Amino acid sequence: MLAFPSCKINIGLRIIEKRADGFHNLQSCFYPVAWGDILEVIPSHEFRFSSSGLSIPGSSQRNLCVRAYELLKADFELPPVQLHLHKVVPIGAGLGGGSADAAFMLKLVNEQFGLALDNKSLEDYARQLGSDCAFFIQNRPLYCLEKGDVFSPIQVDLTGYYILLVYPNLAISTAEAYAGVHPRVPDVSLFEQLQMPMDAWRGNIQNDFEDSLFPKYPILLQIKQQLYDAGAIYASMSGSGSTVYGIFNAPVIVPNQFVDYRVWKGIL
Repeated sequence: MLAFPSCKINIGLRIIEKRADGFHNLQSCFYPVAWGDILEVIPSHEFRFSSSGLSIPGSSQRNLCVRAYELLKADFELPPVQLHLHKVVPIGAGLGGGSADAAFMLKLVNEQFGLALDNKSLEDYARQLGSDCAFFIQNRPLYCLEKGDVFSPIQVDLTGYYILLVYPNLAISTAEAYAGVHPRVPDVSLFEQLQMPMDAWRGNIQNDFEDSLFPKYPILLQIKQQLYDAGAIYASMSGSGSTVYGIFNAPVIVPNQFVDYRVWKGIL
């Protein structure tokens, strides 16, 4: 059985406060994007995990897909499977690629073995794997609160707009990104700002990680400006990683400056 885990962008990301458990409360709109990995699960005589595509750091036993299978296996009598992940979405890019892989693994196992878990149950499992994982169970635009794993519906529909994702071959860990943030409660909530026309997002909707990461990695600010120069209605860094995206109302020609980067473009 095959699945195609998609990634996501953050439309705005406000870091509100540091929690007692060491995590941070935030406000963000997670929006799915079709750039994704390929995940295959088939029955096997013994459990096996393999991967191809981009190199995945760490041991296979700690891979989020393996952990997702083991999480369900602890509660259900699952047979062994052969699991293969073809990695396409860059790691440390702020796109939630690994989180998507874990969530789609939960959904694949649920479907393949008839576990009859509803979305709420799957989200509860996903929260045990990582803060972004639960979003990919529904995999639709959601307003995300607390650690990014508490959801409210939001009317943000970018259907028909064009998007360009630019990953400058620079991985930024979550720990590095959060080390530079200064939590604060915004005067106007991101939810209210997202009700503005998209033309007004520039200058109003921001990703708080840009404040510390742009001075440290000037190339990120340069890419953002180049996206605006190419005609983007709105451009931003995504999540805590190094991908910068631009949203356009017409097909975009990839600027020559991005020739050495990993780039994906498509329709939302």
